[in-house]
Amino acid sequence: MAHLFEPLELRDVRLRNRVMASPMCQYSAIAGVPQPWHLVHLGGLARGGAGLVMAEATAVVPEGRISPRDTGLWDDALAEAWAPIAAFVRAQGAVPGIQLAHAGDKASTWWPWAGQRGSVPHGEGADDGWQTVGPSDTGYPGLAAPRALPTEELPGLVAAFVAAARRALAAGFEVIELHAAHGYLLHEFLSPLSNDRTDGYGGDLLGRSRLLQEVAAAVRAAWPAERPLLVRISATDWVEGGLTIDDTVVVAGWLRDLGVDLVDVSSAGISADQQIPVAPGYQVPLARRIRHEAGVRTAAVGLITEPAHAEAIVAEGSADLVALARVLLRDPQWPLRAAHELGAEVDWPPQLRRGRW
Repeated sequence: MAHLFEPLELRDVRLRNRVMASPMCQYSAIAGVPQPWHLVHLGGLARGGAGLVMAEATAVVPEGRISPRDTGLWDDALAEAWAPIAAFVRAQGAVPGIQLAHAGDKASTWWPWAGQRGSVPHGEGADDGWQTVGPSDTGYPGLAAPRALPTEELPGLVAAFVAAARRALAAGFEVIELHAAHGYLLHEFLSPLSNDRTDGYGGDLLGRSRLLQEVAAAVRAAWPAERPLLVRISATDWVEGGLTIDDTVVVAGWLRDLGVDLVDVSSAGISADQQIPVAPGYQVPLARRIRHEAGVRTAAVGLITEPAHAEAIVAEGSADLVALARVLLRDPQWPLRAAHELGAEVDWPPQLRRGRW
């Protein structure tokens, strides 16, 4: 059996293989509500053989959406809308997961095919924008200035993540991932490039990571002990003076001690000055360092497209999961093809078996 197709147990949840479908925003929700598109998209990834299918960045409050067309989990009606999607993913043999997020000062932006860029103007319509928030009142270049979050509002933000986690459980999701990457709110607090606070949530690495740690601890306490909690993190900002992999190894150790089961290792997103050495698997060394130095399981992501490459990442111990995104948009049944190429025997949906290699 290829290493990529060995099962992985995270607490009491068993993944049938090491392929994770990354959360990929579809910009197709209406007022936070997932649509039939999400059922087909996520269900297709499950049908295609992924072990873990992670729903897109889903906002814990309305103002936490990246765009007006992002999904949410800020009320019970949204949990009800997600339930049939999670159930269908599970019925295909995959584990349904969901990424809980707050976009911070990168919220309220246009969706990719809107024909415009930057911040969406404020208004009351379903596709109108809103006032964004962040650790300070200086936001991402080209976007509207955020409102700096006062210290007294942060407990409410933590509570919003907890409430969304409880709704995720009610909807039938088995895995939660906290989004602390790509320049969104938890990453904005974590990076010295975007956090100039002078209260207990700024300053040194411990202070800048305080909000992330509080969210992780509170969600872990509310989430069933038998179910895993993941965190996606930008391991480096790729900017001088920004967050470094050395910092992230330390933070990952703190998250491990709080009960986080796996760190999903991405990078960048906080600064327009980032210099990313893009190449196949360019973030794999980051996942390897965190796995070995922080002693926590990791997922590797970033320009991993070939089955042999994915197999090598798991076989050499760089990561426990390989997270795929754009290649799955092109080929949702990539895991089935990879199993064939690697000589692994896997179950095919009976409706597709006439198409087996």
